[in-house]
Amino acid sequence: MDGLYIILTGALVAISCGLLGCFLILRKMAMIGDAISHAVLPGIVIAYFIAGDRDTIPMLIGAGLLGIIATFLIEYFHQKGRLQTDASIGVTFTWLFALGVILVSAFAGQVDIDQECVLYGEIGLIELDVLIFGDGAMMIPRVFLIMIFITILVLAFIIVGYRGLYLTTFDPVYAATIGVSTALWHYMLMGFVSLTTVASFEAVGAILVVAMIVVPPATAYLLTEKLLPMLLLSTVFGVLTAIGGYYLAVWIDGSIAGAMATVAGILFGIVYGYQRVKKIKDSKVDMTLLEQQEIPHTRSAT
Repeated sequence: MDGLYIILTGALVAISCGLLGCFLILRKMAMIGDAISHAVLPGIVIAYFIAGDRDTIPMLIGAGLLGIIATFLIEYFHQKGRLQTDASIGVTFTWLFALGVILVSAFAGQVDIDQECVLYGEIGLIELDVLIFGDGAMMIPRVFLIMIFITILVLAFIIVGYRGLYLTTFDPVYAATIGVSTALWHYMLMGFVSLTTVASFEAVGAILVVAMIVVPPATAYLLTEKLLPMLLLSTVFGVLTAIGGYYLAVWIDGSIAGAMATVAGILFGIVYGYQRVKKIKDSKVDMTLLEQQEIPHTRSAT
């Protein structure tokens, strides 16, 4: 059952991150996921100081608030400071993440947060932290239950807010014209990205969660230009990433989270190669049809 829980937890992380990542990629904001995954670290530490323990709810709240603050700062530097988006992202997440690292390192004796665990995670150890049900008859990893809750929350957000997300993603000008608040949907999306990111910390860490946010949606984007198929394909690639990553890690006796990110990259490479070959074949077919449709030269009358 340990291997099954690891695969299921990895799949839930990939699905929840990938679904949100689809909207980030379509909005050309893929690296905001990277920024938020780093910027929420101070929120986790501050939440620990306030709550006094590593309870999930305070940390989710702390990370969510820092994610919203990071998003606001990125937009503020871009709009008011006239920085390019990539520059405002770089400025914001680097100093917030550095602040979090300083807090963790400076108060390492008081804060029960391992820097390497935050950065890299270790999904293989989730069975060490379980919740017991039915007088010990059933033991379920806590992280697995958290990811079930987060995935359901993300699915509910996308289903209920599909129209608002769709309009503000593809045509924000039209959305604003008909009274849909682009700013509200933007910050709601960023809030869910923040919550999903911190919930995934214990499974894949702050760095590797970026792969889950970006790579499965990017792979799906290579195959379709429609939103709903992209969401479904991202889910499929996320599940394949979890399954393939687990068995790759078992085979090489290495990091499970790292293997999952590696498999995500391999799947992207396979799909990209397939698309390139298909494009070359299609261009050759077009050239052949063009040659066949050329009008033959007529001889002049004598």
